[in-house]
Amino acid sequence: MKIAQIAPLAESVPPKLYGGTERVVSYLTEELVRQGHEVTLFASGDSKTAAELVRCSELALRLNPAVKDPLPYTLMMLDEVRARADEFDVLHFHTDLIHFPLFRDLAHRTVTTLHGRLDLPDLKPFFTAFSDMPLVSISKDQRRPMPKRVNWVGNVPHGLPPQLLPFQRDSSGAYLAFLGRISPEKRPDRAIEIAVRAGLPLKIAAKIDKVDKDYWDSVIAPMVRDHKSVEFIGEIDERQKADFLGNARALLFPVDWPEPFGLVMIEAMACGTPVVAFRRGSVPEVVDEGVTGFIVHDVREAVAAIERLPELDRQRVRKQFERRFTVERMAADYLAIYGSLPGVRADQRRRRRLSEEEDMRAQAAG
Repeated sequence: MKIAQIAPLAESVPPKLYGGTERVVSYLTEELVRQGHEVTLFASGDSKTAAELVRCSELALRLNPAVKDPLPYTLMMLDEVRARADEFDVLHFHTDLIHFPLFRDLAHRTVTTLHGRLDLPDLKPFFTAFSDMPLVSISKDQRRPMPKRVNWVGNVPHGLPPQLLPFQRDSSGAYLAFLGRISPEKRPDRAIEIAVRAGLPLKIAAKIDKVDKDYWDSVIAPMVRDHKSVEFIGEIDERQKADFLGNARALLFPVDWPEPFGLVMIEAMACGTPVVAFRRGSVPEVVDEGVTGFIVHDVREAVAAIERLPELDRQRVRKQFERRFTVERMAADYLAIYGSLPGVRADQRRRRRLSEEEDMRAQAAG
């Protein structure tokens, strides 16, 4: 297949630090290339890929101080995709909804993975108006707020390359880990409270967006200062992530919002590290209770779950990751979806017919 992957421009593909969507786009793109497909990646200019890279901005927009408004760059990228659309069998968008008006007439060979929350009130009328666009969710829970008249063509949980984060049979660190973003919905305050009440150190590796700076200054920073057992590390890269997660006793995932997926949960599982997560959003679809971690409702239950961590086998955590959350499984799911699109099926039939006609002409010519 000739496949276009269209990524957000906020981060490079893969991101140098934080960036869940761009990371997933990278894993999928590289696996499709490895399998022999012709893939073109539309992304920021500092992206790194084995696919053909179309550089749609000089740098990842979040890291470029000269960029004040990302919208013009995104629209220029979509214009480039539109100009080259006939080159591809499938156009796979990871850009939320901004491309819908430009590609509605090509809906039969496009698919859009929705990576974010879908419970915002303004989204319902939009998706109702564009109910013909083929959509993929990353968890079944993510679909709940959506109108009934939308074109779901699949549900594809994220996957990671199995070799990316090595399994660590024994965690050498006696600490709990929080990895992600400092924001009210991610609830690092809960992570701190859980660790303090459990009597264990907590290491926080997270980025602080401008929009969350006040929350950090007023809520989280004072809590970090008040508890010497809490260490704030900041953003970390992929290499640091393997040690950070692999050496942790458990990952704390105390979210307080309808989490669409939660990539960090399967990153921890890849290392063999169990997850203690609050029952919100995708969590029950990702964490296998009593196997890869524990699902809790409040801080008290989370503290009790920490005490039960010795019951879990880190090797079983890794094996469950390998069974459910590899990039090979994710790529297979997407390839099945690509093949089910009406435009792709019609094109495949046309190609088979042309191939058969060519064979017949060759045979007739002797």
